Amino acid sequence: MSGRHRRIAMLPTIDDIVSNFDLLDEWEERYRYLIELGRLMEPLPDEAHNDVNKVQGCASQVWLQTDLDPQEGNPVLHLRGDSDAHIVRGLVALLISLYSGKTASDALATDALGLFKELGLSEHLTPQRSNGVRSMVERIRRDAQMALAAT
Repeated sequence: MSGRHRRIAMLPTIDDIVSNFDLLDEWEERYRYLIELGRLMEPLPDEAHNDVNKVQGCASQVWLQTDLDPQEGNPVLHLRGDSDAHIVRGLVALLISLYSGKTASDALATDALGLFKELGLSEHLTPQRSNGVRSMVERIRRDAQMALAAT
């Protein structure tokens, strides 16, 4: 059975993730925590591993699926994702915790890169992974902009 078919727990809230990061002193512990976050993600169905959901600009393979819940002119984003790399999968989980459940306008006002800097991730990720995170954030922001434009 592949890893994306196992039963999972719920992802912690972004506030819980930030608090947990604060408790972890060593970067190795933080990397392990990121990997664990990736394991907690809701599985992405096989059919969602497609070109439409694939994020361009990532060295690893990354898929993000955005579903919208229409809310009087400001749809709510519901995200699911996956990656073929453990650390990147954890970064996807972090972004899902940050953005999923937000309205499109709130998502556009969210500073994910600022959060990554606050958590110290920016300085501990390789340039390739940092570029991949930027690509994921740009994809989420584009989906939010398109959702607002369609309302």
